[in-house]
Amino acid sequence: MEYPEIVLHRGKEESLLRFHPWVFSGAIRHLPKGIEEGDLVKVFAADGRMLGIGHYQIGSIAVRILTWADEAVDASFYARRLDDAFRMRRSIGIVNADTDAYRLVHGEGDFLPGLIVDVYGPTAVVQAHSPGMHFARLDIARSLVELPDAGITSVYYKSETTLPYKAQLDPTNEYLIGDFSGDVAMEQGLKFHVDWLRGQKTGFFVDQRDNRMLLQRYSADRKVLNMFCYTGGFSVYALRGGAREVCSVDSSAKAIALTEANVELNFPGAPNHNAVAVDAFEYLADMEKGRFDLIVLDPPAFAKHRGAIKNALRGYQRLNARAFEKIAPRGVLFTFSCSQAITKEQFRLAVFSAAAQSGRRVRILHQLTQPADHPINIYHPEGEYLKGLVLYVE
Repeated sequence: MEYPEIVLHRGKEESLLRFHPWVFSGAIRHLPKGIEEGDLVKVFAADGRMLGIGHYQIGSIAVRILTWADEAVDASFYARRLDDAFRMRRSIGIVNADTDAYRLVHGEGDFLPGLIVDVYGPTAVVQAHSPGMHFARLDIARSLVELPDAGITSVYYKSETTLPYKAQLDPTNEYLIGDFSGDVAMEQGLKFHVDWLRGQKTGFFVDQRDNRMLLQRYSADRKVLNMFCYTGGFSVYALRGGAREVCSVDSSAKAIALTEANVELNFPGAPNHNAVAVDAFEYLADMEKGRFDLIVLDPPAFAKHRGAIKNALRGYQRLNARAFEKIAPRGVLFTFSCSQAITKEQFRLAVFSAAAQSGRRVRILHQLTQPADHPINIYHPEGEYLKGLVLYVE
């Protein structure tokens, strides 16, 4: 296929030869005239070897490679990649009679960098993180509803906050195909209202599915505190696990309302659940010591870029130190970081520092990550963003 050609400086092809899908702007020796953001381009080494085809954009990451072959990137290309992604999830049991909420496309992990697709029953929610995927949105939407056995009838496009603002694309959140047909999705037999129209991300954090199930195993007869509860996922699982009491905390009144609706959807009139709209740090500071013996800390990303890492690590240390101070003896702490800029080692060091500050004996029971529908391309370790620890606190 004929696409504009980008040529790299000598020696800058090494990462691409190892199948890492990013071309950084500093590696480029020659840009063709008239190239625009979102264009498909061919990338060549200085010696003339064709390395791959990808989407061009202005910024540090200049090209995101879609294919290493000399092939057309068109509607049928997206259809094949989406079909592969769905078949993988079905073959490993993620899509089943008890679960119709899952991630169908996880960017580089599904060889479609710049694209996120979450499915909630018959609705697919699409987020573009690159101009190229924005321009391909209609081909992607049509391929989604044509996926055999996926049952997708509506595609909602939600990219107003995910596309680079410098591209001046002015995207609109809208249905590309179909319309609203209900907001209830199922995860491992539990039902949840999903607000993809106004909620964070695509409306629900499907990346915590396996970790919620693990929490359910630890919840029997415990008093559970779910901090930063958002839609109340951990709270609902704790109730199914037989928790004696569950308290959900979030600074957003809308999140608390959604949590209460999800608890009511699964456990109508549950007397052992209460929800509070208050700042998490304030709640922990005022909370009685020993009040809870299972605490979940699942905050929003403290570091969305590398420049924020130092302050983020202080935030994680401060938050976990407060939890160590307040959790009951023989308590269990689930603590997470979803900041891609924070490494596993940095997060563990922050939690270690908080534990040392508390002076309590702490043991690691589990080291957690994202589930299989958020796969990590082995050549792109940056795709591993969710980090978690389950700790036993004496």
